[in-house]
Amino acid sequence: MAKPFEVRREVELDATPEQVWEAISTAGGLAAWFMPMELDPDSGMVVAWEPGRRLAIRTPEGDDGSAQAFEYLIEGRDQGSTVLRFVHSGFLGDDWGDEYEAMTGRGWDMYLFTLSQYLTHFAGRAATYVEAEGPPSSAKEGGWPRLAGALGDRVEVGAPVHVELPGVATIDGAVDYVTSNFIGLRTADALVRFHGRAPIGMVVAVSHHSYGDGVDVAATTRGWESWLEAAFA
Repeated sequence: MAKPFEVRREVELDATPEQVWEAISTAGGLAAWFMPMELDPDSGMVVAWEPGRRLAIRTPEGDDGSAQAFEYLIEGRDQGSTVLRFVHSGFLGDDWGDEYEAMTGRGWDMYLFTLSQYLTHFAGRAATYVEAEGPPSSAKEGGWPRLAGALGDRVEVGAPVHVELPGVATIDGAVDYVTSNFIGLRTADALVRFHGRAPIGMVVAVSHHSYGDGVDVAATTRGWESWLEAAFA
């Protein structure tokens, strides 16, 4: 039997409603903080398309009654800031337990923080999105501290981080986000996020939003895969 769930979040963003709309409704904007995807306002899944005000999406219902809905409400404030209210709700199939809502909420906390960082530091800049996964050993319980150790002696907000990506480049930045399942880095031209997915039996993943020019996606992907292999060797 499908079980209902709901995740609600509210975040104030240093951006105009028009900038926030661009970030949540276009492929380029989504690649800059979430992941690349096309949104077609004429699609049956888009149930509300009000530029600068409201976006709502609902997925088709599965055979088990599962379905998900995403709603973004945009409200402009004084001095050019914006409040974004976000709701992720729906019904879960039997494959998901009670931990889904908490895990999903933590994921959205990270993504909405990343949206804020993008709009504060890189607004309007095109992003190249790269993602990579770690080896099977990174899915084991207790593996997350090994990733943190590979990033440096001190993984806390503000701590400097130096990463050598094999065959690609050196990444120098600082930690901007830390929880029990996520670590974020911000550099002069990128936001990098490490996703700890062992609680759901999945390997560590890294998402790299680069706002620089000339990014070789294939080489950067291989570089991160090699780095993750070494971190969990």
